[in-house]
Amino acid sequence: MIELQGLTKRYGEKLAVDGLTCTVRPGIVTGFLGPNGAGKSTTMRMMLDLDRPTHGTVLIDGQHYRQLKDPLRTVGALLDAKAMHGGRSAYNHLLCLAQSNGIPRARVREVLDTVGLTAVAKKRSKGFSLGMGQRLGIAGALLGDPQILMFDEPVNGLDPEGIHWIRNLMKNLAAQGRTVFVSSHLMSEMALTADHLIVIGQGRLLADTSMADFIRQNSRSYVRLRSPEIERLLDVLAGAGITAVTTEDGHLEVDGTESAQLGELAARHKLVLHELSPQQASLEEAFMQLTAESVEYHAHSAPPGGDPRPVAGADAPPDAPPDGGAAPPGGGWGADWRKKKGS
Repeated sequence: MIELQGLTKRYGEKLAVDGLTCTVRPGIVTGFLGPNGAGKSTTMRMMLDLDRPTHGTVLIDGQHYRQLKDPLRTVGALLDAKAMHGGRSAYNHLLCLAQSNGIPRARVREVLDTVGLTAVAKKRSKGFSLGMGQRLGIAGALLGDPQILMFDEPVNGLDPEGIHWIRNLMKNLAAQGRTVFVSSHLMSEMALTADHLIVIGQGRLLADTSMADFIRQNSRSYVRLRSPEIERLLDVLAGAGITAVTTEDGHLEVDGTESAQLGELAARHKLVLHELSPQQASLEEAFMQLTAESVEYHAHSAPPGGDPRPVAGADAPPDAPPDGGAAPPGGGWGADWRKKKGS
């Protein structure tokens, strides 16, 4: 178990982590989410005593990381896939870690085989691709057969097979009763992997809940209906005290009523339904909704076709027409740069 108690980190005037209190429990995969600059990497570094907290503390099974004897046997972590000597082979990199923590040499070959790097075990890591470096970092985390595993963006650079493999690996490790803590910006993958979520924004805790509850609490769920007898369906719903909204494409949307109840109601009135489908937001949509006020770095993209009209929240380019109309001849995104280049 990992316990964060009032964890705070300040760099000069910048408050990176602000009074963070939560617990990462064993037996499940816990996802750690937040926008860029939210303080996720700083928090994970403080967990491993790589950064000292300004206030608060982190306890790993009741101890600070620095108090652990042979720490790789307790905590395995991948925070930076490039944190290795490029002149060492994959085998020697892991052997060095093993010898420093009293881990048998035979374990090195086991983890190399687990991550699929046996064929390149004798090659220097400086020639590895990003995905191979990630696999080697994961091998280092697994080396001591620890009960706690921490991964920061573990799928970076992995191919589809590798992503599928690491997803199943994390689930299997959690099923063994281990604590698995993973940070990622890839929402679609996190939705398939994590059971529980800890979400932070601007260093503060925003959510500490199950995946299902997080999506339910931060998004709208409704039932979508389609019928060739739409007017009669509306009358039947109204008679049952159910409010439905008609969309532009002729569908109905109903909030607050289960799809089974709606289906049974339609059946009692011999109504034909062409669609009866519960609609639930994705993890990405729920995350965007919750963290909308906590995003520190906003990017703005050019509208399609080079139209210089500003997107929401962006400042208008110098050549944008005052009435927000079409782009002037020779204008559009990048026009000002092109003019300067040609002058």
